[in-house]
Amino acid sequence: MIILGSSGSIGLNALNLAKEYNLKVDALACKSSLKVLNAQIEEFSPKLVYIDDDSLKPLVNHKFVFSKKDGIEKFLIACDEQSHGSKLINAFVGFDGLVPSVMALKLGFDLALANKESLVAGGQLLDCSKITPIDSEHFGLKFLLKDRPELHRLIITASGGAFYGRDIASLKDASVEDALKHPNWNMGAKITIDSATMVNKLFEIIEAFWLYGCQNIEAYIERKSLIHALIEFKDGSTTAHISKPDMRLAIAHAIGLNNQRIIENLDITKLQNISLEPIDLERYRAFSLKDNLLQNPQIGAIINAANDEIVAGFLSKKVKFNSISSAIFDALDRFSCFKLDSLDSIIEINQKVREYIKHRYIS
Repeated sequence: MIILGSSGSIGLNALNLAKEYNLKVDALACKSSLKVLNAQIEEFSPKLVYIDDDSLKPLVNHKFVFSKKDGIEKFLIACDEQSHGSKLINAFVGFDGLVPSVMALKLGFDLALANKESLVAGGQLLDCSKITPIDSEHFGLKFLLKDRPELHRLIITASGGAFYGRDIASLKDASVEDALKHPNWNMGAKITIDSATMVNKLFEIIEAFWLYGCQNIEAYIERKSLIHALIEFKDGSTTAHISKPDMRLAIAHAIGLNNQRIIENLDITKLQNISLEPIDLERYRAFSLKDNLLQNPQIGAIINAANDEIVAGFLSKKVKFNSISSAIFDALDRFSCFKLDSLDSIIEINQKVREYIKHRYIS
């Protein structure tokens, strides 16, 4: 398999599974984690490697190294020549993951997708029937949909993030350190903040739309992160996907380890006092965009760009927590008239929105 984002949480877990089950790793790519990449090269002996930072290219311990100057497209073409039709895990973080997703499907790779932004910003550009999602919620939905009656509604769950139950008036003064204290999952800083604002769940809603072609989608808060997804069927039945909160399960299924024991089964007595609660739109303002986003999925590119830039501002302590949702609504008011029907138009709006948010909120 080929792993884009080999130094991140998904990439590291995928490589651990590759080692445990003796799976061949053909190529590795990361942004700038030189030490980690060199260690992975020594352990897995990939045919090709990519590091985004051009200045680090000469320091990579490999004969065939690509970098940003060469272009990710050239790297993927070389991967195709070496390993056509391989499993490709796209675990890049951020908007930079969109072009590799488009390119991977064009080249005929079996795409296992952990990059949310590919679907949030460019779902209309992708053949979602050829994508295997790597996400606990979307893995749960996929698992539940097998050989079932016609579906009625998709449901995913949210933990509520770091500020569930906190006085809403105090959120304007919420610190970065507090926002990063996720109750159940150990994730990167960006996605942990997105959990605190519920933007992450908004993104997962539109991902589910693109992946499964259903507009009747809802999310509820389940504080223990044990129920990941539910599906209501037209016959009146409902199924739920339940497991410990461990991303290795979704990754394992995405790379074909369907019949292996990946994690321990949940002790079902832990399901006592489980509740599903509606999402409070006063506390999580951005989630009120759900219906608008489902009716106009192209605005996902605007929401993603604004959120990415303003969260970076919050993490660098240049803006307050409440500015995150304000910036998203502001960007939508300003840019939603743009027609987003091509990769070039999505790349252009991504840049325009980022520049606007930087100028208005951060600079």
